[in-house]
Amino acid sequence: MGKGSCVTLLLFIGLVSSVYSYDLYKDPSQDVEARVQDLLSRMTLAEKVGQMTQIERGVSNNSVVKDLFIGSVLSGGGSVPDAGNTAEAWQDLVDRLQNDALSTRLGIPMIYGIDAVHGHNNVFGATIFPHNVGLGCTRDPDLVKRIGVATALEVRATGIPYVFAPCIATCRDPRWGRCYESYSESTEVVTSLTDIILGLQGEPANKTAGFPFVADSSKVAACAKHFVGDGGTTNGINENNTVIDYKGLVDIHMAPYFDSIAKGVSTVMISYTSWNGMKMHANKFLVTQVLKYNLKFKGFVISDWEGIDRITSPAGANYTFSIESSINAGLDMIMVPNNYPQFINGLTDLVKGGYINMHRIDDAVTRILRVKFAMGLFEKPLADRSYSKHLGSEEHRSLAREAVRKSLVLLKNGKEAGKPLLPLSKTAAKIIVAGSHANDLGRQCGGWTITWQGGNGTTTKGTTILDAIKGAVSPTTQIVYEPYPQPGFAQSQGADFAIVVVGEPPYAETFGDNLNLTIPEAGIPTIQNVCGEVRCLVILVSGRPLVVEPYLPVMDAFVAAWLPGSEGAGVSDVIFGDYDFVGTLARTWFKSVDQLPMNVGDEKYDPLFPFGYGLKMGTPNSSKNCWR
Repeated sequence: MGKGSCVTLLLFIGLVSSVYSYDLYKDPSQDVEARVQDLLSRMTLAEKVGQMTQIERGVSNNSVVKDLFIGSVLSGGGSVPDAGNTAEAWQDLVDRLQNDALSTRLGIPMIYGIDAVHGHNNVFGATIFPHNVGLGCTRDPDLVKRIGVATALEVRATGIPYVFAPCIATCRDPRWGRCYESYSESTEVVTSLTDIILGLQGEPANKTAGFPFVADSSKVAACAKHFVGDGGTTNGINENNTVIDYKGLVDIHMAPYFDSIAKGVSTVMISYTSWNGMKMHANKFLVTQVLKYNLKFKGFVISDWEGIDRITSPAGANYTFSIESSINAGLDMIMVPNNYPQFINGLTDLVKGGYINMHRIDDAVTRILRVKFAMGLFEKPLADRSYSKHLGSEEHRSLAREAVRKSLVLLKNGKEAGKPLLPLSKTAAKIIVAGSHANDLGRQCGGWTITWQGGNGTTTKGTTILDAIKGAVSPTTQIVYEPYPQPGFAQSQGADFAIVVVGEPPYAETFGDNLNLTIPEAGIPTIQNVCGEVRCLVILVSGRPLVVEPYLPVMDAFVAAWLPGSEGAGVSDVIFGDYDFVGTLARTWFKSVDQLPMNVGDEKYDPLFPFGYGLKMGTPNSSKNCWR
């Protein structure tokens, strides 16, 4: 062979080698589906199983993410970086784990997820928006969309690209401990507020319905939860059984998912609950046939925290069965979150033994990779630290203050016609502020704030209702604050009027299940001791309606503030007349728990305040012309 022929052959071999080594999946100019299939074809079983595994931050050391090809890491409620609960510490944590993932053979980035259910609520100093129970009363899709935009920016400020939100449950019984995570008892209201997904992820243009969509690195992948029927359990018991026929399940509980999928939601989380006795985490008909095929959802389906463990009773009694039944039901990623060796080994053995076929594994991994490619995670896997400025920004706090104003519902204004108490005077000589919730930011924010269950006191940055009142009134007005006033106190002060702020302690999930729904702690005696002695406004801070009928006669005015979050000035803006009330009830306010469940449209419907009720200042205390 001549010299020229050798050179030609070497050039040809080099060209072939170059073409052969071309990693199509790394080329952002290629179609997402082509990239997914190229990467999938290169993966081993171990790498696929790793992608299906989500573990908790607390067990995610370097060797785990790298050696086991972990696809996702999460922070549960209150799980924060060891270095501190700051934007920089979060960014460092996420980047460290991401670099471990990128150092693997194929360099598949992991996706970090967190609960951001009313703002970036795990992070100290983030803007805490009203919980969904309050946002439902605004009937304002544009507002919740803007909240989604702000939340995405604050989450990205910590380097996190994935949120377990929104909750689109239709809560049919306020005894449920998660009712405040629901916008309404009305499917129509819940559905209208799925526009928060457009804020979190961006608005898809010319996209095929059902495919995940994340516009750019200022947005996050969202998660519609909890599929399906979580708000309809018997007696509102958390994680219990929803007894309803298929038509009712679709019409009441599934309808918001239609809109969420059409808006490009990236992931769907499965509910702990059962439907007519069948655990949702093992329900192949609803997960695979309905969600994936009928609704054409193309993102990935994720379990809840230890959700597959609870397929059996007691939880974890037969973990191998739980893995097999959940994966075969159609779940794609499992929020393990701690016992990852048992899950990884168990899933691997089930595949090798033929109990779970490779087609099912490939479907799961295809969906996971599709979301990662669609959100640009391969191109921009690390934290963009320029977003740090958005965490708790004044712009976002102003938005949260607006949300508080619009979520307040005026339920009573004056004991007699023509004699309203509101708006309150800013130039009153003396005002009593009383109650356990007037000067407590933690109670004002509720559960899922800094920690899973929330807490009392100054848990984060914000403005209490008391501080907001002090900032609203004239410098010459004297404010007398007493959290737990005794009989005779109010009368002795000679005040113009009193503002009583009482409500529920913070709670989350099962810890909030409540069969009596009375105003807890010293709330009732505080109302009686103050309102029996001086004109008073009662502000109720709660995650749901509570029993108030026996105490209404003594109140001059009554406002439902729900769980307003960090910006208490939204309350003072309205009660002192800078803005009028616009909120209307998104939940029926019952007279007695014996009436529950009771929802608008029921044949027997005799509420204290009906769904849609809400006064404006100066309007009479009636439900006429107050329906929306």
